[in-house]
Amino acid sequence: MPDPRFFDSLPALSVAELAGRIGGEVHRGGDRQVSAVAPLASAGLTDVAFLGDRKFQAALAETRAGCVIVPPGAVEFAPAGAAVIVSGEAPAAWARASVLLHRPIPLDVAVKRDEAVEDGSVVLEPGVVLGAGVRIGSGTRIGANTVVGPGVQIGRDCQIGSNVTVGFALIGDRVKIYSGARIGEQGFGATGSRAGPVDIPQLGRVILQDGVTVGANSCIDRGAYDDTVIGENTKIDNLVMIAHNCIIGRNCLMAANTGISGSVIVGDNVIFGGKAGIGDHIRIGEGARVAAGAGVLADIPAGETWSGYPAKPLRQFLRETIWLAKQASGKARS
Repeated sequence: MPDPRFFDSLPALSVAELAGRIGGEVHRGGDRQVSAVAPLASAGLTDVAFLGDRKFQAALAETRAGCVIVPPGAVEFAPAGAAVIVSGEAPAAWARASVLLHRPIPLDVAVKRDEAVEDGSVVLEPGVVLGAGVRIGSGTRIGANTVVGPGVQIGRDCQIGSNVTVGFALIGDRVKIYSGARIGEQGFGATGSRAGPVDIPQLGRVILQDGVTVGANSCIDRGAYDDTVIGENTKIDNLVMIAHNCIIGRNCLMAANTGISGSVIVGDNVIFGGKAGIGDHIRIGEGARVAAGAGVLADIPAGETWSGYPAKPLRQFLRETIWLAKQASGKARS
């Protein structure tokens, strides 16, 4: 279930009602009631999950979801106890189901300072807007014209700059967020449909652990369903992009213009040079180094330094660069 501090749950629907509204066909279990969406691995008896790729057939067979949305060729793999909706565009159908069952809590009303702050040591500069359910710990300062969305929890002794937006987020102690940063925006998730691309609602959160620094104009998207997590004492430069569902370890350093695609997992003590780019679903081991401008398209083992595009171990990259330079030089002389 999405965090109720950030999302309202809408009325439950029967599987038959749901199928009619998302463009699917009931295969079985039309009378069953469903009230939430969830991934295959974590879905329960009142949840709707979906199969978007055949590589997840094993997860489909093992899911405890009350209802699954599957393409026509995968009906036989659905668990016997689940209701089944058949759709030729299962991910898009699941996205439509998400909108019918969950809704982000809007910032309809700003609350007064005394409803949100722990004590008198909290400083709110002019123009700060606080949503319902916001909590701010002692010693924290929030800059002018910053907007803190409903349900956000901010720890003690934090420094948040001006013109920041924070939503769908849990923020630890001693966190610094510099001006213009965007925390908790909708991640870039879309799937194809017959009518064109469909946005996939992002129902997760952002968690910034103690001591994290986020540079000016950087963006950290909330998770698609699970959370985007930035580990303790990690330092993020200006103009960095971290996409949904990323897990970043402790004591990491990210220089400006680094871009981390969705569902990347980064170990502790990893360093990213400026303008490094990381493909989605990549794993980077503890203590690894990613050189400036590198484009990472494969997992990096712990402790290794990679460079180039596509990135590869540094020694290999240097050998190939030297060989290529020699070949080019020889051709130039001839």
